[in-house]
Amino acid sequence: MHKEDQPLIFELTKPGRIGYSLPEMDIPEVDMSEMLPEEYVRVEEADLPEVSELDIMRHYTALSKRNHGVDSGFYPLGSCTMKYNPKINENVARFNGFAHVHPLQDESSVQGAMELMYDLQEHLKEITGMDEVTLQPAAGAHGEWTGLMMIRAYHEANGDTNRTKVIVPDSAHGTNPASATVAGFETVTVKSNEHGLVDLEDLKRVVGDDTAALMLTNPNTLGLFEENILEMAEIIHGAGGKLYYDGANLNAVLSKARPGDMGFDVVHLNLHKTFTGPHGGGGPGSGPVGVKADLIPYLPKPVLVKKDDVFTFDYDRPDSIGRVKPYYGNFGINVRAYTYIRTMGPDGLKAVTEYAVLNANYMMRRLSSAYDLPFDRHCKHEFVLSGKRQKKLGVRTLDIAKRLLDFGYHPPTIYFPLNVEECIMIEPTETESKETLDSFIDAMLQIVREAEENPEIVQEAPHTTVIGRLDETLAARKPVLKYVKQ
Repeated sequence: MHKEDQPLIFELTKPGRIGYSLPEMDIPEVDMSEMLPEEYVRVEEADLPEVSELDIMRHYTALSKRNHGVDSGFYPLGSCTMKYNPKINENVARFNGFAHVHPLQDESSVQGAMELMYDLQEHLKEITGMDEVTLQPAAGAHGEWTGLMMIRAYHEANGDTNRTKVIVPDSAHGTNPASATVAGFETVTVKSNEHGLVDLEDLKRVVGDDTAALMLTNPNTLGLFEENILEMAEIIHGAGGKLYYDGANLNAVLSKARPGDMGFDVVHLNLHKTFTGPHGGGGPGSGPVGVKADLIPYLPKPVLVKKDDVFTFDYDRPDSIGRVKPYYGNFGINVRAYTYIRTMGPDGLKAVTEYAVLNANYMMRRLSSAYDLPFDRHCKHEFVLSGKRQKKLGVRTLDIAKRLLDFGYHPPTIYFPLNVEECIMIEPTETESKETLDSFIDAMLQIVREAEENPEIVQEAPHTTVIGRLDETLAARKPVLKYVKQ
């Protein structure tokens, strides 16, 4: 039994109990040995629990209460923009004309869905300052890879096959070097300066005729705006490279600044973050990619176009990098993002940025007396603290994160970016009220007092969750991934 004394489903099993009802089979039974190799054919009944429907409902309802999400509590996960998902988005995504269409239907029967996709592309072009957009990529990292593959195709088409390196800052999201590697590039790290921004002199040192691109998010992962972005773009373009915008932090500049105006050639967006599509638990996501004019020929095909007021998919793209996802993207998430953009409007999207920045700076200033503040300047949508002061008392950043669970909060991002010791990265988003922010701040301040007066309570946290403190090394090396009968 665990803390709540809630029996596991296998512990409730009683022979003969049935929790489901299936219709009579109306097709002939098939000898599976004729279809599959013998070693893959089950010869014994699966050892499944035998429980009633009521037991099943209570079991899964109890499990759902143990999950944390934006509908159940504050989720200040830095760089992940876990903000409220308006329920109007869910309602629209469930309209019959959207929820029940099939990707193999004839184009003439899905013109409404295609018009929504086309209009969404047009909105995203305007928001980012790009010349064309594809909705195909399934998430942010997928968008990164797609953008890099287009950059690679562009250089190869120009005979620039020696451009094998992608520059990433030392504060970059981990997906940046990973995507570059998967796309066939080598990665080169550019250092941050004492202000937490890209060091221009180091950038000049590492850039060269082998540079394919610089990957950058602005504001960066420290929550700081790269104020020298135009000079950085000039350095990269002067060397013949392309500038890639990691759109993870677009929530900080939405409708205030456009990547295209900063000099970026490619941008990916996280519709499941900035534009309120639900995410977490592996998806679904949506990572559209926008490009400047010289990269349009390399967009994934098919490309959604409008001809004489009719929407169609254009497959005749000889320079395309090819299809990057079956069909045309995660349509349901795209519907949610489109609904969000249309309901917010230009003024509403501008207010998103204003409140996100206001909330982050308010929290940062209230917490800066109790935690170390590595970069004492105005932040954008998120900010970084350091738990170095608490570490000297024997309380690590990990302990602080665990203790926050006892207050009902999802912990912020910790130990990232890697260039800040004992890093605590907090993103409150614009959708949280001042009362919520104040409650979280009070919890963070109480943990500081506990670290000073009673560090054991923090070191042994969490105390109120179903599962207590785990042996993390053992859990990583020898995870128990299935139920084992005792």
